[in-house]
Amino acid sequence: MDAVVERRGGPPNWGRVARRLAAWVLIAIPTLLVLAFATSADARYLARAGIEEARILLKRRSIPKLVADARTPPPLRQRLALVLAARAFAADSLGLLVGETYTSYVDVGRDTLLLVLSASRRDRLHEYTWQYPIVGTVPYKGFFDFRQARAAAAELERDSYDTYLRPAGAFSTLGYFSDPLLSTVIERDTMELVATVIHELAHNTLYVKSQTPFNESFASFVGYRGAEAFFRTRHDSVDAKRAVARWRDERTLDVLYAELARRLDSAYASGPEGPALERARTTVFAWARAQLTGPVGQALETYDWRWFAKAPLNNAVVIAQRLYRMNLNQFEEVYVHTNANLRETIRAIQVRVFTQPGQDPYQALYSRAGLPGE
Repeated sequence: MDAVVERRGGPPNWGRVARRLAAWVLIAIPTLLVLAFATSADARYLARAGIEEARILLKRRSIPKLVADARTPPPLRQRLALVLAARAFAADSLGLLVGETYTSYVDVGRDTLLLVLSASRRDRLHEYTWQYPIVGTVPYKGFFDFRQARAAAAELERDSYDTYLRPAGAFSTLGYFSDPLLSTVIERDTMELVATVIHELAHNTLYVKSQTPFNESFASFVGYRGAEAFFRTRHDSVDAKRAVARWRDERTLDVLYAELARRLDSAYASGPEGPALERARTTVFAWARAQLTGPVGQALETYDWRWFAKAPLNNAVVIAQRLYRMNLNQFEEVYVHTNANLRETIRAIQVRVFTQPGQDPYQALYSRAGLPGE
């Protein structure tokens, strides 16, 4: 039998413990990071996104200081002053959580901040999803590196997915960081600028993990109805009416894309393959194109129907378009029931969603606070 050596009791050697811990931190953690970057595309993607976000945050300039600075070009100063006014209105009149969002400005040096990729199977209207910390599962992926975006789209297409790449000029960190206003947003017309500011602040106020269509549709509702209310307080009837018209157009497009999704689901239900699948897709998308360039498109008040004549149409496009336009009339119904009081509407939606945990947030819109949805 091996001899058993008894260790005598005594205080630990804290210096030795500290040295070993430091060695582990300095050697093991970098090694793990290198292995992660070498073997995980997701790790490399998140690292790149973090670096780009850090670069943006490091370039921030105070908006109040820029507005007060006589050297700031007058057109930029006017736009920034409008942003500050919209931000104050969102906090004071709508009750949105603004934090430090949009108190700073960054010139990103290009007209497109990032490209956003959506994808779907060709034989089914089913979104391709990505998983991220905090926000959960989302049906899109943003790329600061445009070549990487196109390469990712090409890879999915080789695997027989429909893809859609679109530019984006703004994003929200949901209040986790002091999001700056970006130069990619500032050139929008005054109504869209204000609607964008309020839209992004709505994300700070209500965000349901892994429920992207609800989150974006809620923010679209708050953005356009909020822009309308903001411009009415400034006696700007032109922009107020444009906000109302845009919100009407959004609901019109919501109905159209919902019908298109229904027709696609019906066409794919029998599981067509090969030429039969292509014929089914061609028929349904031809109907949609005729609607967008014909009665529906030409009835829109704030969109140019000619854009729809050239825009792509596939499963990924339908999914991307519906992210921001899904069941918009449900938000409008709550708004009507609160006598068109937007602040009370936002609060009512929050209460309904937060008192219906684990359920579809759209179902919660039909409930009263504290009671099950019908």
